[in-house]
Amino acid sequence: MPTAINELDLMELPIEDRAFGADPEPGFAQARACHPWLAKFTHGYLVHGHHEIRDLIQMDDKLHIATGDVVEIMGATGKPWGDFMMNLVISKRGEEHRRVRDALKPFFKPRRIAGHVELIRAVVSELLDDWGPKGEFDFTEFASNFPVAVMFGLIGADLADLPKIKWALEVQGLSYSLDPSLLPQMEDAHAMMMEFTSDLVNKRRGSGQEQDDLLQELVWAEDAGILTHQEVCEQLFFLFAAGYDTTKNQLSMTSHLLFQQPELWERCARDREFCTLAIEEGLRHSSPSSPPRIALDDIEYKDVLIPKGTHLMFLLNISGRDPRTFDNPMEYRPGREYAKHHLAFGKGAHICLGLHLARFQMEEGLHLIAQRLKDPKIAGEVTWRRFPGVWGLETLPIRFTPA
Repeated sequence: MPTAINELDLMELPIEDRAFGADPEPGFAQARACHPWLAKFTHGYLVHGHHEIRDLIQMDDKLHIATGDVVEIMGATGKPWGDFMMNLVISKRGEEHRRVRDALKPFFKPRRIAGHVELIRAVVSELLDDWGPKGEFDFTEFASNFPVAVMFGLIGADLADLPKIKWALEVQGLSYSLDPSLLPQMEDAHAMMMEFTSDLVNKRRGSGQEQDDLLQELVWAEDAGILTHQEVCEQLFFLFAAGYDTTKNQLSMTSHLLFQQPELWERCARDREFCTLAIEEGLRHSSPSSPPRIALDDIEYKDVLIPKGTHLMFLLNISGRDPRTFDNPMEYRPGREYAKHHLAFGKGAHICLGLHLARFQMEEGLHLIAQRLKDPKIAGEVTWRRFPGVWGLETLPIRFTPA
Protein backbone atom coordinates (compact mmCIF):
# COMPACT_ATOMS: atom_id res chain seq x y z
CA MET A 1 0.00 0.00 0.00
CA PRO A 2 1.34 3.47 -0.84
CA THR A 3 1.97 5.92 1.99
CA ALA A 4 0.09 9.22 1.84
CA ILE A 5 2.44 12.13 1.21
CA ASN A 6 1.31 13.88 4.40
CA GLU A 7 2.36 10.85 6.47
CA LEU A 8 5.97 10.89 5.24
CA ASP A 9 8.77 12.19 7.45
CA LEU A 10 9.81 15.13 5.27
CA MET A 11 12.05 18.12 5.91
CA GLU A 12 10.31 21.50 5.76
CA LEU A 13 12.41 24.06 3.90
CA PRO A 14 12.00 27.86 4.29
CA ILE A 15 12.22 28.53 0.57
CA GLU A 16 10.39 31.89 0.85
CA ASP A 17 13.12 33.34 3.10
CA ARG A 18 15.43 35.71 1.24
CA ALA A 19 18.48 34.05 2.78
CA PHE A 20 17.53 30.61 1.43
CA GLY A 21 18.09 31.65 -2.18
CA ALA A 22 21.70 32.63 -1.49
CA ASP A 23 22.74 29.06 -0.65
CA PRO A 24 19.96 26.46 -0.91
CA GLU A 25 22.25 23.44 -1.21
CA PRO A 26 22.77 22.75 2.55
CA GLY A 27 19.00 22.70 3.00
CA PHE A 28 18.51 20.26 0.16
CA ALA A 29 21.33 18.04 1.40
CA GLN A 30 19.41 17.70 4.68
CA ALA A 31 16.14 17.18 2.82
CA ARG A 32 17.66 14.36 0.74
CA ALA A 33 18.78 12.66 3.96
CA CYS A 34 15.13 12.60 5.08
CA HIS A 35 13.67 11.59 1.73
CA PRO A 36 15.41 11.07 -1.63
CA TRP A 37 13.02 13.21 -3.70
CA LEU A 38 10.45 15.02 -1.54
CA ALA A 39 10.42 17.86 0.99
CA LYS A 40 7.79 20.22 2.44
CA PHE A 41 7.26 23.97 2.28
CA THR A 42 4.63 26.37 3.61
CA HIS A 43 2.10 25.81 0.81
CA GLY A 44 2.68 22.16 -0.09
CA TYR A 45 5.45 19.83 -1.22
CA LEU A 46 8.74 20.19 -3.09
CA VAL A 47 9.77 17.59 -5.66
CA HIS A 48 13.57 17.83 -5.90
CA GLY A 49 14.62 14.45 -7.36
CA HIS A 50 15.70 14.49 -11.02
CA HIS A 51 14.03 11.26 -12.19
CA GLU A 52 10.89 11.92 -10.16
CA ILE A 53 10.44 15.40 -11.62
CA ARG A 54 10.99 14.00 -15.11
CA ASP A 55 8.30 11.36 -14.58
CA LEU A 56 5.70 13.40 -12.70
CA ILE A 57 5.83 16.66 -14.65
CA GLN A 58 4.85 14.78 -17.82
CA MET A 59 1.58 13.57 -16.25
CA ASP A 60 -0.36 16.35 -17.95
CA ASP A 61 -3.65 14.49 -17.48
CA LYS A 62 -3.19 14.38 -13.69
CA LEU A 63 -1.28 17.58 -12.92
CA HIS A 64 -1.99 21.17 -13.90
CA ILE A 65 0.07 24.28 -13.31
CA ALA A 66 -1.08 25.73 -9.99
CA THR A 67 -1.64 29.27 -11.22
CA GLY A 68 -4.97 29.43 -9.41
CA ASP A 69 -3.29 28.66 -6.09
CA VAL A 70 -0.61 31.29 -6.77
CA VAL A 71 -3.22 33.90 -7.68
CA GLU A 72 -5.17 33.10 -4.52
CA ILE A 73 -2.07 33.25 -2.30
CA MET A 74 -1.17 36.62 -3.87
CA GLY A 75 -4.69 37.96 -3.17
CA ALA A 76 -5.26 38.59 -6.91
CA THR A 77 -8.42 36.58 -7.59
CA GLY A 78 -10.71 38.56 -9.90
CA LYS A 79 -8.15 41.35 -10.35
CA PRO A 80 -6.58 42.24 -13.74
CA TRP A 81 -3.20 40.71 -12.94
CA GLY A 82 -4.84 37.56 -11.55
CA ASP A 83 -7.00 37.20 -14.67
CA PHE A 84 -3.91 37.70 -16.84
CA MET A 85 -2.09 34.90 -15.00
CA MET A 86 -5.06 32.56 -15.46
CA ASN A 87 -5.17 33.31 -19.22
CA LEU A 88 -1.51 32.53 -19.98
CA VAL A 89 -0.69 29.66 -22.32
CA ILE A 90 1.05 27.84 -19.46
CA SER A 91 -2.18 28.03 -17.43
CA LYS A 92 -4.36 26.44 -20.11
CA ARG A 93 -5.13 22.75 -20.68
CA GLY A 94 -6.27 20.51 -23.50
CA GLU A 95 -7.71 22.12 -26.62
CA GLU A 96 -7.41 25.66 -25.24
CA HIS A 97 -3.71 25.10 -24.57
CA ARG A 98 -3.16 23.70 -28.07
CA ARG A 99 -5.02 26.60 -29.69
CA VAL A 100 -2.83 29.27 -28.10
CA ARG A 101 0.44 27.32 -28.26
CA ASP A 102 -0.07 26.45 -31.94
CA ALA A 103 -0.49 30.16 -32.73
CA LEU A 104 2.93 30.88 -31.19
CA LYS A 105 4.81 27.74 -32.23
CA PRO A 106 5.76 28.52 -35.86
CA PHE A 107 8.12 31.32 -34.87
CA PHE A 108 10.02 29.21 -32.33
CA LYS A 109 11.07 26.38 -34.63
CA PRO A 110 14.89 25.87 -34.70
CA ARG A 111 15.27 26.76 -38.39
CA ARG A 112 13.31 29.98 -37.91
CA ILE A 113 15.40 30.94 -34.88
CA ALA A 114 18.67 30.17 -36.71
CA GLY A 115 17.61 32.65 -39.37
CA HIS A 116 17.91 35.44 -36.81
CA VAL A 117 21.52 34.72 -35.79
CA GLU A 118 22.80 37.98 -37.31
CA LEU A 119 20.22 39.97 -35.34
CA ILE A 120 21.29 38.26 -32.10
CA ARG A 121 24.98 38.93 -32.81
CA ALA A 122 24.26 42.56 -33.70
CA VAL A 123 22.29 43.15 -30.48
CA VAL A 124 25.02 41.65 -28.28
CA SER A 125 27.78 43.50 -30.13
CA GLU A 126 25.97 46.83 -29.78
CA LEU A 127 25.51 46.26 -26.04
CA LEU A 128 29.19 45.34 -25.70
CA ASP A 129 30.18 48.52 -27.53
CA ASP A 130 28.43 50.45 -24.76
CA TRP A 131 29.40 48.30 -21.77
CA GLY A 132 32.73 46.76 -22.76
CA PRO A 133 34.92 49.87 -22.31
CA LYS A 134 33.75 50.36 -18.70
CA GLY A 135 36.22 47.86 -17.25
CA GLU A 136 33.80 47.01 -14.44
CA PHE A 137 30.05 46.68 -13.99
CA ASP A 138 27.33 44.54 -12.46
CA PHE A 139 27.07 41.60 -14.84
CA THR A 140 23.41 40.99 -13.93
CA GLU A 141 22.57 44.55 -14.97
CA PHE A 142 24.41 44.08 -18.26
CA ALA A 143 22.77 40.67 -18.84
CA SER A 144 19.31 42.11 -18.21
CA ASN A 145 19.61 44.19 -21.39
CA PHE A 146 20.52 41.26 -23.60
CA PRO A 147 17.44 38.99 -23.92
CA VAL A 148 14.89 41.81 -23.94
CA ALA A 149 16.89 43.68 -26.59
CA VAL A 150 16.88 40.51 -28.71
CA MET A 151 13.12 40.20 -28.21
CA PHE A 152 12.66 43.85 -29.20
CA GLY A 153 14.54 43.08 -32.40
CA LEU A 154 12.50 39.94 -33.07
CA ILE A 155 9.21 41.86 -32.87
CA GLY A 156 10.38 45.14 -34.39
CA ALA A 157 9.87 47.25 -31.23
CA ASP A 158 11.63 50.55 -30.44
CA LEU A 159 14.66 50.11 -28.14
CA ALA A 160 13.89 53.51 -26.62
CA ASP A 161 11.14 51.74 -24.65
CA LEU A 162 13.60 49.23 -23.17
CA PRO A 163 14.11 50.83 -19.69
CA LYS A 164 10.44 50.92 -18.73
CA ILE A 165 9.88 47.43 -20.11
CA LYS A 166 12.77 46.05 -18.05
CA TRP A 167 11.13 47.37 -14.89
CA ALA A 168 7.84 45.66 -15.70
CA LEU A 169 9.57 42.39 -16.56
CA GLU A 170 11.60 42.42 -13.34
CA VAL A 171 8.34 42.80 -11.40
CA GLN A 172 6.57 40.04 -13.35
CA GLY A 173 9.55 37.77 -12.66
CA LEU A 174 8.50 37.74 -9.01
CA SER A 175 4.99 36.49 -9.84
CA TYR A 176 5.58 33.04 -8.32
CA SER A 177 7.39 34.34 -5.25
CA LEU A 178 4.18 33.91 -3.20
CA ASP A 179 4.62 37.35 -1.57
CA PRO A 180 1.23 39.20 -1.52
CA SER A 181 2.91 42.51 -0.70
CA LEU A 182 4.15 42.60 -4.31
CA LEU A 183 0.63 42.60 -5.82
CA PRO A 184 0.34 46.42 -6.29
CA GLN A 185 3.57 46.37 -8.33
CA MET A 186 2.27 43.39 -10.34
CA GLU A 187 -0.91 45.30 -11.18
CA ASP A 188 1.04 48.40 -12.26
CA ALA A 189 3.42 46.35 -14.42
CA HIS A 190 0.53 44.46 -16.01
CA ALA A 191 -1.38 47.64 -16.87
CA MET A 192 1.70 49.20 -18.45
CA MET A 193 2.58 46.10 -20.47
CA MET A 194 -0.95 45.64 -21.78
CA GLU A 195 -0.93 49.22 -23.06
CA PHE A 196 2.55 48.73 -24.56
CA THR A 197 1.73 45.45 -26.34
CA SER A 198 -1.63 46.71 -27.63
CA ASP A 199 0.13 49.74 -29.10
CA LEU A 200 2.69 47.44 -30.79
CA VAL A 201 -0.03 45.35 -32.41
CA ASN A 202 -2.07 48.35 -33.57
CA LYS A 203 0.99 50.12 -35.03
CA ARG A 204 2.00 47.01 -36.99
CA ARG A 205 -1.49 46.54 -38.37
CA GLY A 206 -1.78 50.22 -39.20
CA SER A 207 1.56 50.26 -41.03
CA GLY A 208 0.27 47.91 -43.70
CA GLN A 209 3.72 46.26 -43.79
CA GLU A 210 4.25 42.58 -43.07
CA GLN A 211 7.54 41.40 -41.53
CA ASP A 212 9.11 38.04 -40.76
CA ASP A 213 8.85 38.27 -36.98
CA LEU A 214 6.92 37.08 -33.95
CA LEU A 215 4.64 40.12 -33.84
CA GLN A 216 3.48 39.38 -37.40
CA GLU A 217 2.57 35.79 -36.42
CA LEU A 218 0.37 37.14 -33.62
CA VAL A 219 -1.25 39.80 -35.82
CA TRP A 220 -2.11 37.05 -38.34
CA ALA A 221 -3.52 34.87 -35.53
CA GLU A 222 -5.77 37.72 -34.40
CA ASP A 223 -6.88 38.53 -37.95
CA ALA A 224 -7.70 34.85 -38.50
CA GLY A 225 -9.83 34.74 -35.33
CA ILE A 226 -7.50 32.22 -33.65
CA LEU A 227 -6.62 34.63 -30.83
CA THR A 228 -8.46 37.66 -29.48
CA HIS A 229 -6.73 41.04 -29.21
CA GLN A 230 -6.59 40.59 -25.42
CA GLU A 231 -4.94 37.18 -25.84
CA VAL A 232 -2.38 38.55 -28.30
CA CYS A 233 -1.41 41.31 -25.84
CA GLU A 234 -1.27 38.90 -22.90
CA GLN A 235 0.85 36.34 -24.74
CA LEU A 236 3.25 39.06 -25.92
CA PHE A 237 3.67 40.17 -22.31
CA PHE A 238 4.21 36.57 -21.26
CA LEU A 239 6.81 35.95 -24.00
CA PHE A 240 8.71 39.11 -23.07
CA ALA A 241 8.70 38.05 -19.41
CA ALA A 242 9.46 34.37 -20.01
CA GLY A 243 12.40 35.12 -22.29
CA TYR A 244 13.72 37.98 -20.19
CA ASP A 245 14.00 36.78 -16.62
CA THR A 246 14.96 33.18 -17.27
CA THR A 247 17.55 33.93 -19.96
CA LYS A 248 19.34 36.76 -18.17
CA ASN A 249 19.36 34.81 -14.89
CA GLN A 250 20.69 31.70 -16.60
CA LEU A 251 23.40 33.63 -18.43
CA SER A 252 24.42 35.31 -15.16
CA MET A 253 24.51 32.05 -13.17
CA THR A 254 26.54 30.27 -15.85
CA SER A 255 28.96 33.20 -16.17
CA HIS A 256 29.35 33.25 -12.37
CA LEU A 257 30.51 29.63 -12.56
CA LEU A 258 32.84 30.40 -15.47
CA PHE A 259 34.39 33.42 -13.71
CA GLN A 260 35.62 30.99 -11.05
CA GLN A 261 37.44 28.91 -13.69
CA PRO A 262 39.28 31.50 -15.86
CA GLU A 263 40.64 28.90 -18.28
CA LEU A 264 37.05 27.96 -19.20
CA TRP A 265 36.05 31.60 -19.76
CA GLU A 266 39.06 32.03 -22.05
CA ARG A 267 38.06 28.92 -23.98
CA CYS A 268 34.53 30.34 -24.47
CA ALA A 269 36.14 33.29 -26.26
CA ARG A 270 38.06 30.99 -28.63
CA ASP A 271 35.65 28.14 -29.21
CA ARG A 272 31.99 28.68 -30.19
CA GLU A 273 31.22 24.96 -29.87
CA PHE A 274 32.54 24.92 -26.31
CA CYS A 275 29.99 27.63 -25.46
CA THR A 276 27.25 25.10 -26.18
CA LEU A 277 28.77 22.73 -23.61
CA ALA A 278 29.23 25.56 -21.11
CA ILE A 279 25.58 26.61 -21.37
CA GLU A 280 24.25 23.04 -21.14
CA GLU A 281 26.31 22.34 -18.02
CA GLY A 282 25.13 25.66 -16.57
CA LEU A 283 21.52 24.64 -17.18
CA ARG A 284 22.20 21.37 -15.37
CA HIS A 285 23.99 22.94 -12.41
CA SER A 286 21.60 25.83 -11.65
CA SER A 287 18.58 27.08 -13.56
CA PRO A 288 15.87 29.62 -12.74
CA SER A 289 12.50 27.84 -12.76
CA SER A 290 10.46 26.00 -10.14
CA PRO A 291 6.95 25.64 -11.64
CA PRO A 292 4.04 24.75 -9.34
CA ARG A 293 1.49 22.05 -10.13
CA ILE A 294 -1.82 20.98 -8.57
CA ALA A 295 -2.91 17.33 -8.55
CA LEU A 296 -6.17 16.96 -10.49
CA ASP A 297 -6.60 13.37 -9.31
CA ASP A 298 -5.02 10.97 -6.83
CA ILE A 299 -1.56 9.90 -8.02
CA GLU A 300 0.29 6.78 -6.86
CA TYR A 301 3.98 7.01 -7.63
CA LYS A 302 6.92 5.11 -6.11
CA ASP A 303 4.85 3.94 -3.12
CA VAL A 304 3.67 7.49 -2.39
CA LEU A 305 0.03 8.59 -2.61
CA ILE A 306 -0.33 12.19 -3.77
CA PRO A 307 -4.00 13.06 -3.12
CA LYS A 308 -6.10 15.17 -5.44
CA GLY A 309 -5.64 18.88 -4.67
CA THR A 310 -2.03 18.51 -3.45
CA HIS A 311 0.18 21.50 -4.30
CA LEU A 312 3.57 20.42 -5.68
CA MET A 313 6.51 22.60 -6.70
CA PHE A 314 8.84 20.99 -9.25
CA LEU A 315 12.37 22.24 -8.58
CA LEU A 316 13.78 22.23 -12.10
CA ASN A 317 16.31 24.78 -10.83
CA ILE A 318 18.20 22.28 -8.63
CA SER A 319 17.09 18.96 -10.15
CA GLY A 320 20.48 18.62 -11.86
CA ARG A 321 22.13 18.49 -8.44
CA ASP A 322 20.57 15.13 -7.58
CA PRO A 323 23.54 12.93 -6.60
CA ARG A 324 21.60 9.81 -7.59
CA THR A 325 21.69 11.01 -11.22
CA PHE A 326 24.85 13.13 -11.60
CA ASP A 327 28.24 12.34 -10.07
CA ASN A 328 29.76 15.16 -7.99
CA PRO A 329 26.83 17.39 -9.04
CA MET A 330 28.09 20.66 -7.54
CA GLU A 331 31.17 20.55 -9.79
CA TYR A 332 30.71 22.71 -12.89
CA ARG A 333 32.23 20.62 -15.68
CA PRO A 334 31.35 21.54 -19.30
CA GLY A 335 31.36 18.43 -21.45
CA ARG A 336 30.03 16.32 -18.58
CA GLU A 337 28.37 13.12 -19.80
CA TYR A 338 24.57 13.33 -19.77
CA ALA A 339 24.53 17.08 -19.01
CA LYS A 340 21.81 17.47 -21.66
CA HIS A 341 19.54 15.27 -19.54
CA HIS A 342 18.83 18.34 -17.41
CA LEU A 343 15.24 19.51 -16.90
CA ALA A 344 15.75 23.27 -17.04
CA PHE A 345 13.14 23.68 -19.81
CA GLY A 346 10.63 21.26 -18.29
CA LYS A 347 8.99 18.27 -19.98
CA GLY A 348 5.59 17.32 -21.33
CA ALA A 349 2.93 19.47 -23.00
CA HIS A 350 4.16 22.59 -21.21
CA ILE A 351 7.84 22.26 -22.12
CA CYS A 352 9.35 25.72 -22.69
CA LEU A 353 8.21 27.03 -26.07
CA GLY A 354 11.28 29.24 -26.47
CA LEU A 355 13.96 26.71 -25.53
CA HIS A 356 15.69 26.87 -28.95
CA LEU A 357 15.77 30.68 -28.84
CA ALA A 358 17.06 30.66 -25.25
CA ARG A 359 19.86 28.21 -26.05
CA PHE A 360 20.85 29.97 -29.24
CA GLN A 361 21.04 33.47 -27.81
CA MET A 362 22.89 32.37 -24.67
CA GLU A 363 25.47 30.41 -26.68
CA GLU A 364 26.02 33.19 -29.21
CA GLY A 365 25.99 35.79 -26.44
CA LEU A 366 28.50 33.96 -24.24
CA HIS A 367 30.93 33.56 -27.15
CA LEU A 368 30.86 37.29 -27.98
CA ILE A 369 30.90 38.46 -24.35
CA ALA A 370 33.91 36.28 -23.50
CA GLN A 371 35.81 37.80 -26.43
CA ARG A 372 35.24 41.34 -25.16
CA LEU A 373 35.57 40.92 -21.38
CA LYS A 374 39.10 39.63 -20.71
CA ASP A 375 40.20 38.12 -17.40
CA PRO A 376 36.96 38.89 -15.49
CA LYS A 377 37.10 38.76 -11.70
CA ILE A 378 34.33 39.02 -9.14
CA ALA A 379 34.77 42.46 -7.56
CA GLY A 380 32.17 42.78 -4.79
CA GLU A 381 29.29 41.11 -3.02
CA VAL A 382 27.32 38.55 -5.02
CA THR A 383 23.65 38.47 -4.01
CA TRP A 384 20.77 36.19 -4.96
CA ARG A 385 17.06 36.52 -5.71
CA ARG A 386 14.26 34.71 -3.91
CA PHE A 387 14.38 30.95 -4.53
CA PRO A 388 10.76 30.30 -5.60
CA GLY A 389 9.54 31.77 -8.87
CA VAL A 390 12.49 32.80 -11.04
CA TRP A 391 15.72 32.18 -9.12
CA GLY A 392 19.04 33.71 -10.01
CA LEU A 393 21.66 36.29 -9.16
CA GLU A 394 20.58 39.75 -8.07
CA THR A 395 24.07 41.28 -8.25
CA LEU A 396 27.32 40.04 -9.80
CA PRO A 397 29.91 42.86 -9.77
CA ILE A 398 32.93 42.14 -11.95
CA ARG A 399 36.15 43.85 -13.03
CA PHE A 400 37.80 42.98 -16.35
CA THR A 401 40.19 44.10 -19.05
CA PRO A 402 38.31 45.49 -22.07
CA ALA A 403 39.37 43.78 -25.31
